[in-house]
Amino acid sequence: MHIHILGICGTFMGGIAVLAREMGVKVTGSDSNPYPPMSTQLEELGITVNRYDVANLEPQPDIVVIGNALSRGNPEVEAVLEGDLNYISGPQWLAEHFLRGRHVLAAAGTHGKTTTSSMLGWILVYAGLEAGFLFGGIPQNFGISARAGAGKYFVIEADEYDTAFFDKRSKFIHYHPKTLILNNLEFDHADIFADLDAIKQQFHFLIRTVPGTGQLVINADDQALQEVLSKGCWSEKTYYSIKDSTDSEWQIDNLEPDYSRFTILNEGVEQGTLDWDLMGAHNAANALSAIAAAAHIGVMHRLSIEALGHFSNVKRRMEVRGKINNITVYDDFAHHPTAIQTTLEGLRKHCGDERIIAILEPRSNTMKMGVHKKTLLNSLHLADSVFIYQPSDIDWSIADATENERSPSIQTKINMLVDEVISMTEPGDNILVMSNGGFEGIHDKLLQGLEYKYPQA
Repeated sequence: MHIHILGICGTFMGGIAVLAREMGVKVTGSDSNPYPPMSTQLEELGITVNRYDVANLEPQPDIVVIGNALSRGNPEVEAVLEGDLNYISGPQWLAEHFLRGRHVLAAAGTHGKTTTSSMLGWILVYAGLEAGFLFGGIPQNFGISARAGAGKYFVIEADEYDTAFFDKRSKFIHYHPKTLILNNLEFDHADIFADLDAIKQQFHFLIRTVPGTGQLVINADDQALQEVLSKGCWSEKTYYSIKDSTDSEWQIDNLEPDYSRFTILNEGVEQGTLDWDLMGAHNAANALSAIAAAAHIGVMHRLSIEALGHFSNVKRRMEVRGKINNITVYDDFAHHPTAIQTTLEGLRKHCGDERIIAILEPRSNTMKMGVHKKTLLNSLHLADSVFIYQPSDIDWSIADATENERSPSIQTKINMLVDEVISMTEPGDNILVMSNGGFEGIHDKLLQGLEYKYPQA
C-alpha cells in the first residue's frame, strides 16, 4: 500500500507519516517549506519530502492524506480532484486506523495542548501501559512525535483548527475521547473563527462526543470553559486549579517561585512533590491536568508524579538551543500574547534579575491579521529588550502599533536582527526566540554570532 501525504511537514501530518510507516506501508509526501524538527524526523525515517508538484502523484498512490494547510489551487490538490484519486483528511485517517476501539485521552485548549498531551503520554508509558500517541511536537523523552503503541490507550493533542479544505469541522471532532482535558480557552485562529463564541461552539461539540462514563478534566481557573460547560455536559467531571479554587479536586501547594518544585494535592491530601526541570505556572497547570487524566484510567498519583520528575519538555518549548559564555539561547513555540506573557513570566522567575532579550516572529495567521496587535507589545513587558521581525506578508505595521509603548527594535531582515542582538549581548543574558515556524534558522545564526564574539568562551 502507498500513502501520499500533502502537508507532511506539519506537526500533525508528520505524526500521521510516522504511524503510517509503522503500519508497514510506503509513505511519500509533499510540502512547501520543510524545517526542523519535523523535517529532521521524516529524514531519519527515510521519508523523502518533495516540493508540491503533480509529478509527485506518479505512480498513483492508493490514498492521498490531505492536511488542513492545503487549499484549492495547490497543484497536487487539483490533480487529486481532477484524477478522482482516493483522498481523506488526516484526522479521519487517524480515527479509522488507530483510534477506533481504543480509550482515547485527549488534551484540548488554546495553550498547552502539546506539552500536556506529551506529559500524559509519558506518564502512561512510564507506568508500563504501552500507550500510543500523536503530539504536535517532539517530546525529548520519546524523540518522535507519534507511535502506534501496543496497549488499549492512545493519547492525542486535540486541536480545534479545521480538518481540511473539504471538512471545516475542528480536527478534534474525529477523535471521540473518553478522557478529555480542557486546559483553557481564548480567541485564536482568526482565519477560521469569527470570534470566541465560534470556538466555544466547537468545544461544545467536542464535549458532546465524550461518553457518559468518560471524564472531563477541567481547568477551574478558566471562565470561558465554564461558559462552554453551561451549554451541556453528559460525562463525569473533575476540576484542577493552581489558584486555590476550593471547588477543585486537584491543586498544588508549597511551590517554588518559578514552579520548578511543588506539592500535588488531591481532595486536600498531599500526594507527593514534583521536582522537575520545567518552570512556569502554565506547566504546573499542565502537569496537574495530566496527573488527573492518568488517574481516570487508574494510574497511581505517586507514580504519575514520579514520571513527571523524569519528563523532558517538548522540543521548541523553552528548549535550550545553546549556551556560550553564560549567554543562553532559548527556543519557544509562541503564537499568542497569552503564551508569550506566560513564557516570559516563567523565565523571569527562573532567571531573576538577569537580562532577558526577547525576539519575536509574529508568524501565526492570527498574528499576521493583526487581531492581537493591541495586546502583543504588553505581553512582552517582562523582557529587558525586545526585537520583532516584521515579515513581508504581515497585514499591519508593527511600528504603528508601538506608539506610546516601550518601543521594540523592528527589523525586516533576519541577519540585521541577529547582528543587532549579538552586538548588545553580555555574559549572563537570556535570549528568548519565539516563533511557531523555522524563523530562517535564527537560533543557529545567533549561536554562531556568539561564538564569533566570544571565541574563547
